[in-house]
Amino acid sequence: MGLLKRTLQNIYPQDSDSRDRAKERLDQLALPHWSLGDLMDLSMDLAGITRSMDPPVARKAIITMAGDHGVVAEGVSKFPQEVTPQMVHNFVNGGAGINALARQAGAEVIVVDMGVAADLKQLAAEGKIINKKVGLGTDNIAKGPAMSLAMATRSVEAGIDIANDLADRIDLFGTGDMGIGNTTPSTAIAAVITGKPLAELTGRGTGLDDEQLAHKIKVLETILECNKPDPKDGLDILAKVGGFEIGGLAGLIIGAAAHKKPVVVDGFISSAAALIAITIEPFVRDYIICAHRSMEPGHRAMQEKLGCRPLLDLNLRLGEGTGAALAMNLVEAAVAILTEVATFEEAAVAGADK
Repeated sequence: MGLLKRTLQNIYPQDSDSRDRAKERLDQLALPHWSLGDLMDLSMDLAGITRSMDPPVARKAIITMAGDHGVVAEGVSKFPQEVTPQMVHNFVNGGAGINALARQAGAEVIVVDMGVAADLKQLAAEGKIINKKVGLGTDNIAKGPAMSLAMATRSVEAGIDIANDLADRIDLFGTGDMGIGNTTPSTAIAAVITGKPLAELTGRGTGLDDEQLAHKIKVLETILECNKPDPKDGLDILAKVGGFEIGGLAGLIIGAAAHKKPVVVDGFISSAAALIAITIEPFVRDYIICAHRSMEPGHRAMQEKLGCRPLLDLNLRLGEGTGAALAMNLVEAAVAILTEVATFEEAAVAGADK
C-alpha cells in the first residue's frame, strides 16, 4: 500500500468530546456569552483537532513550497519564470515578506523545492531548502496535462513526507507557495471543484491589466476544454491542471490531518491545494484553518467549498505563507482564551440573569 493510502487511513473527524468540553468551558467564561466570536469557535476547533483542553500551538512553521509552471508560456503572468528561483534565494536569505511576518509570529520558514525550473541542489546540499523536486516545472496545461498521474501522486506524497518528518517538533503548520504563473492552475482547480464560472473566479494575479485578464480567462477556457479533469478525483485534477507545489501543499495538509495537527491555509494557491486535499479525503477539512481572504476574486468560492470562514480580510495577495503567518497570532490568541480566561465561578463574578 502506498504512503498516500496509508496516511488516509489515519484521518478522522475532530474529537467531539474535546469540542464539547471546550464549549462547556467557553460558555462559562466571565464575559458576555460568546463575545469573542470567531476566536471562540476557533478555540473549539483547536480542542477538537488536538484532543486537548490546552491545544499545543507554540512550535510553528510555515512550509513554503516552490514550483514552476509551463503555462507561463501563454503570457498569463507579468513576471518571468526566473523570478521563482530568485525568490527561493530571497527566502533562504531571510529577506522576503514571509520571513518578516514569520519572525513576528515566532514561526520558522521551511522552503521546499517541489519543481522549480532551475538547479537548486547547492541550497539543498547546504541544508537551506528541502529538495523534493518532481520535475523542472510542469508542462503547459493549455496544451495538455500538467504532469503524469504518477508525478501527481509523488508530489502529494512528498508533502506527506514533510508533515511526517516535522510532526515530532511542530505543533502548528502553515502553508505557503512560490511559483510564477501559479494563479492560473489554482483558478482551474477552483473552477473544476467549485463549479463556478471562470469569469467569476479569475483574478489579476501579479497585476494584470484588463486586456491581460481577458486573455488569461481565454487561456483558462482552453485549459479546461483541453484537459477535462474529473471533479471528483483530486489526483486527476492535480495531474491535469495543477502544479508540483500545489500537490506538495495538498500532501502537507493531508499529513497534518493524519497527525491531528492544525494547518493554517494561506491564500489562493494554498486554498487550491486544500481543495485537492479535501477532494482526496473530505475529513481533512476538520483540520484546516483559513487564514485570510485574498484579493483574488475566486477565493471566496474556494473557502465556501472548504467550509471555513477566514480569520482575516486585509486585501493580501502576496502568497508565500504571509497570511498564514499573520493568522498564527490569532490561533495562539484562541488558545489563550480557552486556557487563561477565568470562568464566572473561578473569577467570583456574578453571571448574567437567566
